[in-house]
Amino acid sequence: MPEQGVTVGQLLLAEYQSVKDEQKARIGFRDNLLYVTLAVVAAVIAAAAQANQPSMLLALPPVCVVLGWTYVVNDEKITAIGLYVRDSLGPRLAALAADGSGFTTFGWEASHGRDTRRRSRKAVQLAVDLTAFCAVPLAALVVFWAQDGHGRLMAVLSVLEALAVAGLASQVVRFARAA
Repeated sequence: MPEQGVTVGQLLLAEYQSVKDEQKARIGFRDNLLYVTLAVVAAVIAAAAQANQPSMLLALPPVCVVLGWTYVVNDEKITAIGLYVRDSLGPRLAALAADGSGFTTFGWEASHGRDTRRRSRKAVQLAVDLTAFCAVPLAALVVFWAQDGHGRLMAVLSVLEALAVAGLASQVVRFARAA
């Protein structure tokens, strides 16, 4: 009885399934980061208001920077997976199925990127990301700075936090342009 092996096509389809599963998991994780950020922001603001301690707002910038950076990294990996499927995996599978019919593999991977409203959606998403991860912690810093009675160490810490938020903002914009 002849031995049955795994074909290249089967291996490529298994790889496709694997990277799409990773992409799906990253999308869910990334999208939940916005909700987590909103919950943390609400909790910190409520605690600071209830305790009448504006210095508690200094917790927002590092939390938002960590969550925002995690969001950016996952978003970049999601995009990289899509590019890999479209530019590498798809053409390799299409070559195996070459029958002269002009068959295109994984058409969705390319077609959704050509959507006429994609640019406006990306702009709105950029605004949401910058607001959630950068504008909110900067607003918290402005409120902190407007208060009297914070020490030199807290002032220095707040400036370092502002620099970190600005750095994150530049990365959010940079990755949004690349996608």
